[in-house]
Amino acid sequence: MPSMTHMALVELEKAGILKFIISQNVDGLHLRSGIPREKLAELHGNSFMEACPSCGVEYLRDFEDTVLDWEDALPTKEMLPAEKHCRMADVVLCLGTSLQITPACNLPLKCLRGGGKIIIVNLQKTPKDKKASLVIHGFVDKVIAGVMNLLNLRIAPYVRIDLLQVIITQSLSLDERYVNWNLRVASVHALKAPLPFIKSIEVSFADAQKYKAAVLHDQPFNLKRRTAPADAFEILLKLNFIDGCGCPSIQINVPVNFKVSSDCFNLDKDLTIRNLKEKAIEDLCCGQNALIERKVILEPKTEVANHAIVTNIKAFNSDSWSNGDVKHPRGVNGTRISRKRSFGRKRKSRF
Repeated sequence: MPSMTHMALVELEKAGILKFIISQNVDGLHLRSGIPREKLAELHGNSFMEACPSCGVEYLRDFEDTVLDWEDALPTKEMLPAEKHCRMADVVLCLGTSLQITPACNLPLKCLRGGGKIIIVNLQKTPKDKKASLVIHGFVDKVIAGVMNLLNLRIAPYVRIDLLQVIITQSLSLDERYVNWNLRVASVHALKAPLPFIKSIEVSFADAQKYKAAVLHDQPFNLKRRTAPADAFEILLKLNFIDGCGCPSIQINVPVNFKVSSDCFNLDKDLTIRNLKEKAIEDLCCGQNALIERKVILEPKTEVANHAIVTNIKAFNSDSWSNGDVKHPRGVNGTRISRKRSFGRKRKSRF
């Protein structure tokens, strides 16, 4: 889950202060926090990014990876913008990095020739401390919280939204007296891809006396049943989440009528997800969900409904973190600050 610093960087980017991020992490948290892909260079790859080898289109998943092996050269499409933005930068912030892995550790130095400055925030000393205008030996979250308070910027909560699809496939029995149908709850990325946030699914029906309930523990989540063709019913899916989620479970209702064909539709996914996030932040809880797409496949006759679910929310209070710890010329509560005086020319901002 993104930290306070991840979410603070998102707000700094929205405010036009932060121009670009260069990351050596492979956890994908900058993308999940909301940093635009075009403003991010992931030098060592992303454990949750899948890239098409033909066209280069990237997909953020819960599986696969584009992490580099140690012997791999850093990708040009990540290094070139990283070098460009370092050369253009007025200030390069080095947050929570030892600055020891080459060639990434030398990128901040590229700003110095144009009059830029380096600021390092790290618990331990780094090999580049002598090149920095300001070195803070402390916790990054604590320092960034103080910066956000000084700028009077609020850190928005992180809202995690996961997607899944509910698939119902049907066919007539050989004697045409029944409809054999299969319910499947799967990832939107691939039918065999895992749903890591779901522990189990309890399947019940609005007409509990007519239809037998079931509990699905193993992935892929499948349920096979047989009903009369004329039957219309409602399936109640209780999704039980893993312990790391912000709520224990939610319920999704799935209407089924084999006599009536469902209409296909595709809602504005980005707008729907934005509304879900706003509602989660307003309520400060998770569990909100929405249908974002429904499609019908003629052969075999199948209905697919894609759902977006708020599975986690984390709020941040920068006041409790900063608590006056970021001060000049020295810090308190164990946060040490060292500052160098710069005698170089004052640099005019390029932005």
